[in-house]
Amino acid sequence: MKSGVIVVGAGPVGLMLAGELRMGGAEVTVYDRLTAPAGESRALGFNRRAAESLGQRGLLARLGDFRWGAMGHFGGVRFDLGLLDEDQSGVLGLSQARTEEALGSWLAELGVPVRRGYEVTGFRETPDGVVVALDGPDGPGEDSAAYLVGCDGARSTVRALAGIKAPGPASTRGMYTAEITGAELRPRPIGERLPGGNMVVSTPLGGGRWRIVIHDRSLPKDPDPGTLTFARVADAWQRLTGESVHGARAEWVWARGNGTALADAYRRGRVFLAGDAAHDLPPLAAWGLSAGLQDAVNLGWKLAAVTGGRAPDTLLDTYHAERHPVGRRLVRDTRAASMVYLGDDSMEPLRGVLGELAGHKGAAGQLSGIVSGLGIRYDMGPGDHPLLGLRMPPGHEVIRADGSRVRAGELLRAARGVLVVTGGAAKAGRLAGGWADRIDIVTGDWAPGQEPLPDALLIRPDGYVAWTSSGSGRGLSDALGRWFGAARTDATATPAVR
Repeated sequence: MKSGVIVVGAGPVGLMLAGELRMGGAEVTVYDRLTAPAGESRALGFNRRAAESLGQRGLLARLGDFRWGAMGHFGGVRFDLGLLDEDQSGVLGLSQARTEEALGSWLAELGVPVRRGYEVTGFRETPDGVVVALDGPDGPGEDSAAYLVGCDGARSTVRALAGIKAPGPASTRGMYTAEITGAELRPRPIGERLPGGNMVVSTPLGGGRWRIVIHDRSLPKDPDPGTLTFARVADAWQRLTGESVHGARAEWVWARGNGTALADAYRRGRVFLAGDAAHDLPPLAAWGLSAGLQDAVNLGWKLAAVTGGRAPDTLLDTYHAERHPVGRRLVRDTRAASMVYLGDDSMEPLRGVLGELAGHKGAAGQLSGIVSGLGIRYDMGPGDHPLLGLRMPPGHEVIRADGSRVRAGELLRAARGVLVVTGGAAKAGRLAGGWADRIDIVTGDWAPGQEPLPDALLIRPDGYVAWTSSGSGRGLSDALGRWFGAARTDATATPAVR
């Protein structure tokens, strides 16, 4: 085998997954059909949970300048994030191209090859892996690996070759998008509704660049992006706004319908799907990209552990079990938000009710949890601790014996599991010694002024709390075995305390 894993698709999701795999010790190769990055930025940021996922690997600093959104919205209905107990603002003003560039430089440092100009034409499974057929710059060839992951977009070749269906409601209306320079527009960052259920969006990107989006009921329901011209985009913009952008220069144009699709399976044998290959959504507040990055962070450490022989193959089944329900809810929530966002005047009563509800903390928290991704809870078995199954708030601090402080998010830099042991939970640290090659044991005390936290808790490499010393219905050994494989019993299995 040349690689432990072959990743198809060098967009943000494929690049993030490759980095997670390499951090976990897996050999990985990325293939992409394009000879160079597309440079298109259909998403202009991502939600809070995706940002935290990047932050826990120390990647946010690579992204350059961006801003955090102080107001949230669900389908254009605003809610005040200041009502909430913790910051749930997302990243705004960050082009997808910059995200890809930052992730690409990370992979280069990790030594992960990204091979461009390669089209996947087929694959076959063997008893111990996958052989992938490729058509590249030097003609047809093959590469082999233990596993194959399709991160190759909504029209995924890997998904089609694997025979995985992706059903969903067909498009009922189309939209055009363009990034332009040489025009002066009025900002409409979350959209301006027009009569008849139409909408236009204009977002300044800096440096004289603008993103324009046209939601026009008269457009084809499922437009072909390959035949779209900027002249057609400019005509539609003038028809709806009265403003001419015909003299502007288009960096790129894009079209799609509002249909959605969800893969029946995120795993089939040795083949996995992530990102748009798993869940195809119309662009709305970068929900699709945000979910795709979280797919990558959920799958990466598991796949690396299995390829490295540290965990059984059954661990990989938890990827579909955890992420497919998220995708299903994402499709539902996207459709609901789109109805509110793009509906005609008949939706005004519903918008009004939602706006009133969003003024209350509980309702704002529910809507924000959908948008930010912080509402995701995975099944960690029986237990009633409020943190169990949720992500560990990255800002919570541990005070070490030497008085130094470390944030929970910083403990995950190495993409390993973390057991935090405080107070009278020393027994937990000794018990975890059999997993010292897979987890870090951090001792100290929780910093004062934070919400009450258990004496010990186990955090998975993706940042989710898998066990708590109080309020968890299973023992620490069971939780460690479930997520990190069997304990080592040799003399080298001593706690890695830090």
